Amino acid sequence: MRKFLTLCTALAACQVALAQFNEDPIPNLENEDKKLLNWGYYLGFNQYDFKFVYRNDLPEIGVDKSFGFNVGLIGELRLNEFLDLRFEPGLYHSKRLLGFPGLTPPDAFRDVKSTYISFPLLLKASARRIGNWKPFVIGGVGAALNLGSNEDALDDNSSGTFRMKKQVFNYELGFGIDFYLEYFKFSPSIRGVFALTDELVPDNDPNSPWTGNIESLKSRGIFINFTFE
Repeated sequence: MRKFLTLCTALAACQVALAQFNEDPIPNLENEDKKLLNWGYYLGFNQYDFKFVYRNDLPEIGVDKSFGFNVGLIGELRLNEFLDLRFEPGLYHSKRLLGFPGLTPPDAFRDVKSTYISFPLLLKASARRIGNWKPFVIGGVGAALNLGSNEDALDDNSSGTFRMKKQVFNYELGFGIDFYLEYFKFSPSIRGVFALTDELVPDNDPNSPWTGNIESLKSRGIFINFTFE
């Protein structure tokens, strides 16, 4: 049901957006991009994965990915006609199921739930506005706190607890389109987010069957955001 509602929301948003591609539309929000400061919020969904680097050539760990959600705020500083500096603090919730080869259930699986509080600083580069729409690319760096990291837990995988570091640094790249509607600007975008730092907290046993062969573990994800300004 959640996937169906998400699909319906996306289709409705696309229908509204495509209506702006008229050959000679009535201009909406003509002074929207002339403001020095702009504010808004965003909603969306994500799918997180892991990138593993292994010490030895052994069977790889499987990752079963699920859809999560994003929600956050936007603060934008206009630099010039084509460039904007954006601060987009937000909350990202995700769930991943790890499968460890060679082990039997329940030891073969670890449920990794993450709730990131993210603080990205992004540069948005836009093309010239065409009627009521304008494409853009966006990218930057940020830091995040993983509230579900279990970094300080004394228990490790031998007790069923998969541990990750609380603080993560990452970079973000994406593209999207600004649609100027009658009362607000609507901007769907697709983002890729990639961790720069190792997030793994190894088990206490250096020969652990869960973390002993992992050199590093970094999150990476795809976001689809719907922005309202």
